[in-house]
Amino acid sequence: MTEIIPAVLAKDINDLRQKIANVVNVSKVVQIDMCDGRFVSSQSWPMQKSDTPSTAAIFDEEEGMPYWEDLDFEFDLMVKDAIKQFDFFVRLGAKRIIFHLEAEDKDSLKEFIDAMDMYTRENLEIGLALNTTTDISFLDPFINSIDFIQCMGIEHIGFQGEPFDQKVLQQIRDLRAKYPDLVISVDGSVNEETAPLLVLAGANRLVVGSALMRSFDVRETIEWLENL
Repeated sequence: MTEIIPAVLAKDINDLRQKIANVVNVSKVVQIDMCDGRFVSSQSWPMQKSDTPSTAAIFDEEEGMPYWEDLDFEFDLMVKDAIKQFDFFVRLGAKRIIFHLEAEDKDSLKEFIDAMDMYTRENLEIGLALNTTTDISFLDPFINSIDFIQCMGIEHIGFQGEPFDQKVLQQIRDLRAKYPDLVISVDGSVNEETAPLLVLAGANRLVVGSALMRSFDVRETIEWLENL
């Protein structure tokens, strides 16, 4: 069965709470897209300075993420130099963290992941995202140090509702051929039309944003995608 992960791109904590409410009770994991305005041109919660008060209470463990008792959180870090802010994201309650390969110095990222303490690695999944134009050979040094790969299904990342990039299909095929047991997630323009193509290419985890937000029946859409 394909794992379906709702994706949320929120402008502030209230927007985050409202969007998560749409998928609580129908999903076990939700992906929070975090955009810093540097690696990608968009900005989202919690990367704006205006969001500092909303994150301080969570960071200080005075309160949890919205619906934290019902969901696990996957943080997609479309953020420059995310390794320098790693503790911040962990304290926010991440169960999975995705670094973007193009946003980091690759040697520093590899050293950072390999140096994580055992407790952190036992309680946190680490993924690597790569753009459709990035050669999959760049993943070779990381493949035994990470839990999954996230292929981007769009060229212009950091926004929802972008057009599908067909190049991702061959990228998934190549990854599946090279790493048969790899968990391959896809994020970006995943919908009723593209999802069957992505699963056929070899993806086993789909991150769905705008297609779920505009769905009349979120549970039914997720169940249909799970059973592709």
